[in-house]
Amino acid sequence: MTYLTRLRMHLAARALVTSAVKMPTIAEQVGYESEAAFNRAFSREFGMSPARYRSMNRSSPEEGRG
Repeated sequence: MTYLTRLRMHLAARALVTSAVKMPTIAEQVGYESEAAFNRAFSREFGMSPARYRSMNRSSPEEGRG
């Protein structure tokens, strides 16, 4: 069960950083019926909320321009 939870959270983390999909949709895509349960599980795995994870790990639109 731990493996499955970690897999779901890492898939969610990737989606948070690479897409603009809203949190409830990501929660559903990785198997959570409740956004609150998803938030709790994500916070246990990464030590921060999904929203904070997304904001800290997204690259700015200006990055890569030279």
